[in-house]
Amino acid sequence: MPSGERVVEGRALIGEMLEEREVAIVIRGGRIHRIEDRAPRPGAPWICPALFNAHTHLGDSVAMDVRAEGSLENLVTPPHGLKHQILEKTPPGELIRAMRATLEFMQEAGTAGCADFREGGPAGVQALRTAAEGISCVPVIFGREGGEAYADGLGVSSARDNHGLEQIVRRSREMKRLIAFHAGERDRFDIDSALDYAPDLIVHCTHATSRQLRRCAEEEIPIAVCARSNWTLGVTDSPGKPPLKKMIEAGCRIVLGTDNCMFVQPDLWREMSFIATVYQIPPALIFRAAVEGSCLTKTPPFITEGCPARFLVIHPGDSNLWLSHDMVTTLVKRAGRKNIVTKVFNC
Repeated sequence: MPSGERVVEGRALIGEMLEEREVAIVIRGGRIHRIEDRAPRPGAPWICPALFNAHTHLGDSVAMDVRAEGSLENLVTPPHGLKHQILEKTPPGELIRAMRATLEFMQEAGTAGCADFREGGPAGVQALRTAAEGISCVPVIFGREGGEAYADGLGVSSARDNHGLEQIVRRSREMKRLIAFHAGERDRFDIDSALDYAPDLIVHCTHATSRQLRRCAEEEIPIAVCARSNWTLGVTDSPGKPPLKKMIEAGCRIVLGTDNCMFVQPDLWREMSFIATVYQIPPALIFRAAVEGSCLTKTPPFITEGCPARFLVIHPGDSNLWLSHDMVTTLVKRAGRKNIVTKVFNC
């Protein structure tokens, strides 16, 4: 083996179609140099793409499972929601420690990156950068309150909650920042105005109409779905919302997020299992949605020659997963962070 090469062998999910193949993956310079077929062997490790959490609020970790009652607006809407009151009172050092702890959890769970909405202006963005130092779960930071100028993008709470939004978006575009909007979480009425800004990501669309979904598909705007958060916050009590099946029928690109760490653990394995149970979506579509959020970083998410090496190795023999007749279904419905034995993140 040439110096600097690494070989990982097992039964892998290859390419966008997640084709199951027994392979040897040769890594060179942090990229998949080649993929070689191997003869099947019993008990081979499973290899799957690393996960990407397409919507988090890592700062909310400081308020994890705090006693909270009331409407969505009272809990999380800026600038006076409960979470914002807590964030304002949290010392910077405590905030950094909390966000780092959550990033470490996500890293352990096989999440190679996340898209985080960061409150607190420039100082809030810097706090997250400090928290993420040395962590393999790399956040794409969407700032606000002036923080967008120092972040990877602008994260808008809602098109109806911001004064001077057009100027803020224009300035962010001029600085070549990404643009992301919350929209359609409590009703459908802020979705069209959000889409008018041609965002790079729209979060929720819990109450989107068929027409609005067709527009998302036609304009190729990814939708970050956060189903467990929607249920926890009471903005849905139906498998029709968020309208995942309609999103698929419309041809939307769906990516998975977990939203507020205040209420929901940022664990995409739990998110996938919940969606499989409640929404009855084909497991391959769910798994793809759990990795494709890396489109925000222009990083191909799949195990393909020439792409960055970002994948997980699982030993099914360490649990009852070896009984599986379908790897993708088992990963979506049963696997978790304790099943991961190796994480390859651009090694």
